[in-house]
Amino acid sequence: RTILEVLIPYSYESLADLLGDGPTMAVSARAGAEMARRAYERATRLRVGSVPVVGLSCTAAIATDRPRKGAHSCHVEAWTSHGSQRYSLKLEKGLRDRRGEESVVSALVLHALVGASGAETPIALPLTGGEHVVRTGVRYRDPIGALIAKQIDSAVIEPSGEVVASPRVEGAVLSGSFNPIHEGHMRLSEVASRLLDTPVMFELSASNVDKPTLSEDTLRARVAQFNGKRSLVITRAPVFHKKAVLMRGCTFVIGWDTAVRLVDPRYYDGSVSAMIAALQEIRSHSCRFLVAGRESGGLFRSMDSISVPAGFTDMFTGIPESAFRQDLSSSDLRSRESGRV
Repeated sequence: RTILEVLIPYSYESLADLLGDGPTMAVSARAGAEMARRAYERATRLRVGSVPVVGLSCTAAIATDRPRKGAHSCHVEAWTSHGSQRYSLKLEKGLRDRRGEESVVSALVLHALVGASGAETPIALPLTGGEHVVRTGVRYRDPIGALIAKQIDSAVIEPSGEVVASPRVEGAVLSGSFNPIHEGHMRLSEVASRLLDTPVMFELSASNVDKPTLSEDTLRARVAQFNGKRSLVITRAPVFHKKAVLMRGCTFVIGWDTAVRLVDPRYYDGSVSAMIAALQEIRSHSCRFLVAGRESGGLFRSMDSISVPAGFTDMFTGIPESAFRQDLSSSDLRSRESGRV
């Protein structure tokens, strides 16, 4: 009831496959941190509901059946939604056989797990006077701070103010910068909810392809607009093929202009293959798009005016103009406000 999964990436190739790139040193603090992060991300997909999870890693170089040139050491890391703790230990070489060193490392792993769970029971570490555990770590005050610091990739803020880190998002998602949120966003979410017969959440990314990353103060101000109103997902995913990884199976509710960029190679550095790869990844996570038309160049533009690559047309569904039309945008509202000033 506690363990979700155990992996042993023992060979260099296995570790490189887990991390996406081979570390220069398998037994290092950096490798341990990346392993713990991947374990945490995997745990968020395996858990049931929003039960808290820990990504726990251990990388060690200990006694073998042949002399080891380097130091005998280990790095243990516990990664959670609110922070991470690293425990590094250099063992006194030649003092213990392999089983003896394994017992020390195992105790340190349990010690890290107990610490991450918040329990008070200490785990005794059988160390000598010359051996010391070096503990380093960081803790964030809430998931918003953790997201800004790249500790987590997403969080949901409920209308009640409750925040859930690394949630499983289902249904439909309306993405935007919400600077500011306006009636058109609300109306579009209501129309989409009726058409899809599912609740619609809003999604705000702290990262943007063509704009600076939002500061923590700016992100918190944007989030505050939703207090007591709607559920909001905050992420660090600036593009939809990365949003799809975090929100598998969701339908993204987008505007016509966003749909145009999704299927235009110019927004992929002119690469058609990069565009196709992004669409394929979105499809692989069972995500789709519901597209609302909008006014552009004096004309109302809808899904019918967009050339979607062959093989991907079923991923896009347009909202009829009769069901939704809203020509006012957030930029229009900002222009009006600046005009008043």
